Amino acid sequence: MARKKKVLQETARKLITFTTPRSVVSEQFRTLRTNINFSSPDAEIRTIVVTSAAPSEGKSTTSANLAVVFAQEGKKVLLVDGDMRKPTTHYTFRMGNTIGLSSVLTRQSSIQEVIRPTAVERLDLMTCGPIPPNPAELLASQSMNTLIGQLKNMYDLIIFDAPPVLSVTDGQILANKCEGTILVVSSGNTEKDMAVKAKEAIESSNSRLIGAVLNNFALPKDSYYYQYYGNTE
Repeated sequence: MARKKKVLQETARKLITFTTPRSVVSEQFRTLRTNINFSSPDAEIRTIVVTSAAPSEGKSTTSANLAVVFAQEGKKVLLVDGDMRKPTTHYTFRMGNTIGLSSVLTRQSSIQEVIRPTAVERLDLMTCGPIPPNPAELLASQSMNTLIGQLKNMYDLIIFDAPPVLSVTDGQILANKCEGTILVVSSGNTEKDMAVKAKEAIESSNSRLIGAVLNNFALPKDSYYYQYYGNTE
């Protein structure tokens, strides 16, 4: 019973935009959504990569909550776990990971078999699937190009949770195939030179860097957000 409660609490913490939509953090994710919408007034962004400089900076939690707020806006959204080295989205949404992205790219499963609905209306999930020995090669393949094209016919927005760009090349490969990239940096943890190198890596992949998300930043209690949203539930 205690373990189940802990799992539910962890899920609630990671998907705060779903479990506590009126919280300060949820409002900040809606602000991020608005900024993304305004970043491309002439052409709608359909594919977004969320990455970071190094591990444990919050890019998976950011991509999941970003997917939730876009679905809440009314878009049909697919979240894809593109981190085929250390996948986590199946934990966040409490799903299995026996099949997923790797299964489609290796022609072991169809798209329809690996896409699953979540508890969030209009939000579907494609988990990573079995971890392959050659993630970078699969992401760089023509099969990946074909998959993205097919998904764009099915969804208004596809968000990819990608590996950190300074750890492996996977993030850069995904960024090159998508229309925009968001870089997550962790306040107090991400070193400035690492953030700069991550920005340069994204730009060198010929991807459009939409912007950066500052994660784990503690707002002062007398800030505007706390005054306006602090007492909501």
